[in-house]
Amino acid sequence: MNRLTKYRMGDFIKIKHGYPFKSQYFTDKGYYHVLSLGSFYEKGGFKYPALGKEKHTTENFPEEYILKKGDLIVAMTEQVLGLLGSTAWIPEDDKWLLNQRIGLVTCDETIVNNYFVYYLFATKNVREQISRPAQGTKQRNTSPESIYDVKVWIPKLQEQKAIANILHTMDCKITINNAINAELEKVAKTLYNYWFVQFDFPNAKGKYYRASGGKMVYNDVLKREIPEGWEVISFSEILNENKQVLPEDVNKAQMFGLDLSIMPSNTICLNQRGKANDFDSNRFLLKKYDLLFGSIRPYLKKAGFATFDGVVNGTVMNFRCNKDQDYSFALCTLTSEMMFKYAITRSSGNGTRMPTINASELLDYCIAYDEQTVAQFENILSSYWKMIADNINQNFELSELRDFLLPLLMNGQVKVKG
Repeated sequence: MNRLTKYRMGDFIKIKHGYPFKSQYFTDKGYYHVLSLGSFYEKGGFKYPALGKEKHTTENFPEEYILKKGDLIVAMTEQVLGLLGSTAWIPEDDKWLLNQRIGLVTCDETIVNNYFVYYLFATKNVREQISRPAQGTKQRNTSPESIYDVKVWIPKLQEQKAIANILHTMDCKITINNAINAELEKVAKTLYNYWFVQFDFPNAKGKYYRASGGKMVYNDVLKREIPEGWEVISFSEILNENKQVLPEDVNKAQMFGLDLSIMPSNTICLNQRGKANDFDSNRFLLKKYDLLFGSIRPYLKKAGFATFDGVVNGTVMNFRCNKDQDYSFALCTLTSEMMFKYAITRSSGNGTRMPTINASELLDYCIAYDEQTVAQFENILSSYWKMIADNINQNFELSELRDFLLPLLMNGQVKVKG
């Protein structure tokens, strides 16, 4: 007996269009966040805006477009390949606004489970049916009516809940790991700012150096005061560039790869990976914990550390520390706002669409340095990077397992007890 029943998606969901917020009222500050197509990951899930990229509005708008925690939204325009039909959950009450080109999905809970519908949108069958009739050239669009016409086979409600629970449990663990990593990064960057920007590191008596009256001296190279007894070094004194070319006889299909296109902005946590054979040329060997910096368009702020052994493309500069004790200091410096500002000003082709910074320019960067303080900093933070790497690698494995199980569970090849 067939456990699945055929439906049109219009039999169990309704989609409400977003409000056409006017761009002239957008601001970078405010209580309400205006959603955008950048609020979705291509495979599904809510993506918070990068720091400084939040979009708010001063426009008067109907209250019905204020979203609640747990509301399900769908991307109606393919701003980037694979985005059309992507879904996400609203993470907080009364903070996010339903913008145009985004739909609010409501479900008939007598037929379907909300979480099941979220994963249903992620299936190849549904995405292909949404994509096929989509209109537009540069950016293809869909409509509620097109989505309503999508044909699906779904099990009974109790089995839907069991399937959704398996998949949702994996996603919850991924979310928790990401939250832990974000907090570890925040602590590391805050500590770095106190110790090496404000120079309020703990002195011999355990008090904050500068705040407790520690002596400062003016440095002509940095054009600022630094603690007495500290030296000024260039990055080249603690880092060296790795340009070990990948041998041609290596099986590239079995190696993970990283290039600029999949590096996220504004975070040390580089949580994406591809395959070595995704790159046609300029492949260099990558070691776990290598320090990475995007060479093209440094204003995108793409820098962090590798979480796997593999291959890096030539668009990403790859560095290693000469001494282990400098690692945390070097990583936090490389990913600091000061470094990004320096890289932007020293880039060749400034004023063009593709300014570029090279390794020699980056290694010329000068910074205040004290061996004892740097070593103390390393003792505190060295375990952070392992925790972050472990969480990212676990998320990769969970994502692979979830994506493998998704079609099997949704089409009935694997049965779970409802």
